Amino acid sequence: MSFPDAKRSAKTMGAVLDEELAEDVAPDVRAMANAIVAAHGGSVAAVLFYGSCLRDSSTAGVLDFYVLVDDYRAYHRRAMPALFNFLLPPTVSQWRIRGSSGPLRAKVAVISRAQFRRRMNARNLDTSLWIRFCQPCALVYRRDTETADWVVETLGQAISTAAEWAVRLGPAEGEPGSYWRALFRNSYRAELRVERSADRGATIYEAAAARYDRLLLPALRRTGIRVQSAAAGQVRPFCRHRGTAAAWFLRCAVGKTLTLARLVKASFTFNDGVDYIVWKIERHSGRPLTLSPWQRRHPLLSAPAVLWRLWRSKTIR
Repeated sequence: MSFPDAKRSAKTMGAVLDEELAEDVAPDVRAMANAIVAAHGGSVAAVLFYGSCLRDSSTAGVLDFYVLVDDYRAYHRRAMPALFNFLLPPTVSQWRIRGSSGPLRAKVAVISRAQFRRRMNARNLDTSLWIRFCQPCALVYRRDTETADWVVETLGQAISTAAEWAVRLGPAEGEPGSYWRALFRNSYRAELRVERSADRGATIYEAAAARYDRLLLPALRRTGIRVQSAAAGQVRPFCRHRGTAAAWFLRCAVGKTLTLARLVKASFTFNDGVDYIVWKIERHSGRPLTLSPWQRRHPLLSAPAVLWRLWRSKTIR
């Protein structure tokens, strides 16, 4: 099996991303993105649409957006929200508009371009961004061509980081899908999760299997990892595995802590934040979560007891 050089591999990945990011989205998705940009003007550099509604081509659920900005103060227009976002990005809020098919609801995460880019690095302890954005997404707004090129380059870094960890966490030899499944399966240990599926990682891979398989080799070449062909359809990456278990364990510990901190922050920054968190837990776990009036009024004080209850019941992992 022959492989292209690194420069040509990067172009191959860029071509895939150019095509993917330019795919059409539902008019209501674009309407939500336009509403965000209209409210915050020139502070918005780009808007990415991702998640289950993109995979399912549906607007019935909560739409997921990431808004990339150059300056927090320009976006938030106040010092304290800008500071909180800088200290613990992203800040998540809820948006509601009237769409062509009825009410639309979106979860909008805001992060600076600089912090977004740094979290795509394989050495960063926060896995939450590169694991999300190695997956398909759509660029529903970009300020200019330079910004679009920057997004393609940054998402290429996310895919390269994902590919590196995929082969470190996966088998010594196998088909491309075996590495991606190993990555997504392990990624669910790096955050607090309430999904019901026993193998959600496999579901993510299977939603775009051909795409992931196509990107594995170009992404690995970009990282400098050599790959040798094995049996038909099998590859053998030459990468370091020593220390991988400890490094991933550290990322799991950091990731769960960050997830908890962001949930607490969301209860204050998100409109009806407590109701949203309850809805999200019930939707993914299939189990009802009842909060007392006191717990609703004091989400920060009640969070430890509520989380302990969810952990003991195995609602979150």
